[in-house]
Amino acid sequence: MTKGIATLVGFIAVLLWGVLALLTVGSAPTPPFLLNAICFAIGGTLGLIWTAASGGLGQLRAVPLYVYVLGTLGLFGYHALYFTALRLAPAAEASLIAYLWPLLIVLFSSLLPGERLRAGHVIGALVGFAGAGLIVTGGGAGFQAEAITGYLIALSCALTWSTYSVMSRRFGTVPTASVAIFCIASAALSLPLHLAFETTAWPIGTTGWTSAILLGLGPVGLAFYVWDIGVKRGDIQLLGTASYAAPLLSTLVLILAGVATPTWSLAVAAALITAGALLAARASLKAD
Repeated sequence: MTKGIATLVGFIAVLLWGVLALLTVGSAPTPPFLLNAICFAIGGTLGLIWTAASGGLGQLRAVPLYVYVLGTLGLFGYHALYFTALRLAPAAEASLIAYLWPLLIVLFSSLLPGERLRAGHVIGALVGFAGAGLIVTGGGAGFQAEAITGYLIALSCALTWSTYSVMSRRFGTVPTASVAIFCIASAALSLPLHLAFETTAWPIGTTGWTSAILLGLGPVGLAFYVWDIGVKRGDIQLLGTASYAAPLLSTLVLILAGVATPTWSLAVAAALITAGALLAARASLKAD
């Protein structure tokens, strides 16, 4: 697989995350950790079935335990911290801080062997972040001092996912099938948290269960496998910058579904995110 193809495969995850919000809305009133348990169980089980069918179960035994710990902390830790941040701080501001992870991926990638960070990567990531900020805040964020704990947890969320993504590059020889174990372990950790802190509410009707199943198949399933391929074999700096397309796609999907309405800030955000991705792509082409 070439570097360009792997980058495109990784971007499939960004496309899948674009429907995360819509499917999450459709799965209501299922609480976050129960939804996590359902979706990670689906994504992990299908990954194990695929691995078994391709004769790859044996390779999972050769994966070091610390890699499984890292992967589980990445997948489970990100979602646990994100949901906690949303409970302790205003959703828009917490989401904006959490969405520092693409920028952090671009910056942290400079520490990887053979990677060179160019000005275009940094500028592109900053421009993309500005676009994501417009979408998340609607053009008017107002940070609150009393929500500082939630903001710090949101920052931890961004650090968790960016560290997981960059460290995955360091373990490039670890098979992508290992993601199935990350998912199963994340489901196992989500269930006791649900029982401890949430009231059980299963998806309602066909719409609810279809949304939950699609979440497990796509944004909280397949997305992690293709993301693993992208960050291990693709252009991680370009992929990080391009990830700012996720909140844009998510908003567009919600508008098309009639759940959200278009605004002037969306058009400006689209221009900023596109410009940021082009700047990063140009820097990557120069590097090649």
